[in-house]
Amino acid sequence: MTGLRGRIGLIGGSGLYDLPGLATTAEVRLSTPFGEPSDAFLVGELSGVPVAFLARHGRGHRILPSEINYRANVWGFRQIGCDALISASACGSMKEAYRPTDLVLPDQFVDRTRRRGATFFGEGCVAHVSLAHPVCPGLLETLDVTARERGARVHRGGTYLGIEGPQFSTKAESLLYRSWGVDVVGMTNVTEARLCREAEICYATMALVTDYDCWHEEEQAVTVEVLLGVLRANAGSANAIFAAAVPRIDAARRCGCREALRTAVLTRREDVPEATRLRLSLLMEKYWG
Repeated sequence: MTGLRGRIGLIGGSGLYDLPGLATTAEVRLSTPFGEPSDAFLVGELSGVPVAFLARHGRGHRILPSEINYRANVWGFRQIGCDALISASACGSMKEAYRPTDLVLPDQFVDRTRRRGATFFGEGCVAHVSLAHPVCPGLLETLDVTARERGARVHRGGTYLGIEGPQFSTKAESLLYRSWGVDVVGMTNVTEARLCREAEICYATMALVTDYDCWHEEEQAVTVEVLLGVLRANAGSANAIFAAAVPRIDAARRCGCREALRTAVLTRREDVPEATRLRLSLLMEKYWG
């Protein structure tokens, strides 16, 4: 892949609505073929590197996990030149050893969402990207090394279970999820990972533990009140890791993320309806010409 540095996308979840240290040069509001993103993109530099930051739930936390326009968000990052995306999000721990304020760097996902647009394709164009390894190994390595240097308690690898929400789990659900062997549970990252692969954007996420969901007999079941104090601590940790990790991202990383569509599209270009070809041109122009 090219060694030219693309812009790095950063997305903040619950408790992370802005990015201290970002030298903002513009607030960019985009209209995409899939509608409006969650908020304006804050475009500028962080630690001397071109970045774009987006508050996943909108500033002020106005958008439910099910209401987030994931397609518009990811499309927007691609449209403004991002070839890598690091996200931060709150999550519940499914394991005793993963404590509140710990950082989990999942490398696998299980999708239990139900009502989301999770592909850019359709309407006359069929694509099947590989999601066997949904997280970019280069980004994962950078986050792991950087977070440990910053003193975070890090758990590398593991499975993130994506649920629809917005309600937290019932105890029966929480115990079921534990029996599956997943590591953390959340409501947002799995959809982003799917779309980033289709958009040929390298993706990795920092899952910031806030609670033990409701399976733990000796811990209080998760509530918004419980979350708020932990969210503040997690936001500070995420901001510091963002700032330290961004300059270390290898522009020439050797992964297949940025060529995920090369053999994924089954429909011949000439058989794709013109409106669909135009809609997908941002993703497919290098293959269709």
